[in-house]
Parts: sequence; C-alpha cells; structure tokens
Amino acid sequence: MSTPAFNPEQFAEQYVNAHPLEIMRQATAAFDNIAISFSGAEDVILIDLALATGKPVKVFSLDTGRLHPETYQFFDAVEKHFQIKIEFLFPDHRDVEALVNQKGMFSFLADGHQECCGVRKVKPLERKLATVDAWITGQRKDQSPGTRSAVSVAELDNRFSLPGKPLFKFNPLAGWKSAQVWNYLIENKIPVNSLHQQGFVSIGCQPCTRPVLPGQHEREGRWWWEEETAKECGLHKTSDISVLPIK
Repeated sequence: MSTPAFNPEQFAEQYVNAHPLEIMRQATAAFDNIAISFSGAEDVILIDLALATGKPVKVFSLDTGRLHPETYQFFDAVEKHFQIKIEFLFPDHRDVEALVNQKGMFSFLADGHQECCGVRKVKPLERKLATVDAWITGQRKDQSPGTRSAVSVAELDNRFSLPGKPLFKFNPLAGWKSAQVWNYLIENKIPVNSLHQQGFVSIGCQPCTRPVLPGQHEREGRWWWEEETAKECGLHKTSDISVLPIK
C-alpha cells in the first residue's frame, strides 16, 4: 500500500544529493507495490541497491524479441548472482505480426523507431505499470543531455498514470555520472553485460544498438540514423512527466 501523502517534488528536493542507496531505501519504504525496470545493462546496480535495503523488490524486464544474445545470457547470470527471478514481459504477438507483415522487419529505419518501440516496449510496459504504484529506473542526467538532463530522483509519471491511479517514478541514479556507476559495479563485483567489453555503452535491441567510438557520447550508439532529440523509445518521455505541487 502506498503512502497517500507522498509528494515527489518534496522528495526530490530532499534527496537530490543523496546516495542512490538512500534514495532506494526511501522509495521502497514509501511504496510496497514497487518494481524495478531492468534493461539488461549497467542498471543492474539497481538490483544490488534494492537488495541492500533488506526489502523485497520485484524486478521486471522487457523482452522485445530482438535483444542481443549476450543480453539474454546476462539475464541468466543476474538471476543466478542475486538469486532472484526476473519477470519478463513480451509484446502481444498480434501487434508484432501486424507490424512485421505490413512493414517488414526493419520499418524503423524508414519510419522512425517509435512505432516498433511502441509495439515491443511501450505497450508491454503499460500492462505492467498498471499493476504497481511506483517503478524504479536507471535513468541518469548524463545519459542523454538532449532528453534526460531534467531527470529528477522522483516524479509523478503522467505518461503511465491511470485515471484515479497516480503512478510514481524513482530514478535513484539521476545525479550519478557513468564513472560512479561503474566504480560501484567493479567494487561490489557485480556481473555486467559482456557487450560493454565490446564497446557498447548504451544497450538496447540488436538492430538499433552499436558500439561507440572513443570520445563519442553513449547515446551515439542508439538509433544513430535519427536526430539527437529523438533518441528515446517512449518509456521515458520528459514531456509526459510532471511533479505534484506541494500542498
């Protein structure tokens, strides 16, 4: 059961400079029905942080059907390392069949990736988020200056809230840099996706992800044929995120 008086703006103001573990601890204390969205990349740190709070937290991931083999192997390694079960969410086969049969396997190269991501990611996520009161993501401000610079540690997620059922979103890593995340992963001997060793920084679906060159920003490896401001799959649209006013 969630805390009725929870105010994300107040929370974000109070914990803006807090360690991600403290943010995680406070988020799991405020909401019992909360889940971690795990992408199969360096956001594995969220699972370690959640377990460190001592509270059980559900973990789910979106299996689009087009992930790298290394990512599937990583999922298995994570479950064994942490002794947890990840809930995998799949797109509706009818939606996938209609898209592929009408437009082919690579329509996103011509039409933009939003339609494919909508079918394979957004709709399955909508189904899951309708069952929880809050979710936890690995978003960071430094991941994409063009689209994530305003990420807050706590938000009211208008993108996925339902009438009469507000959904809250926590981003414990919002203020951390990539180097801080990796220092934590190495120091705590947490398994990582082997794709990182191949030059992949941001990891998504196989057709839409590639390694980056030295000096390139990590988001350069995602949807490289599109404009910088379009490099989001629809799961984290800041235009659809707002904060509740302090009462």
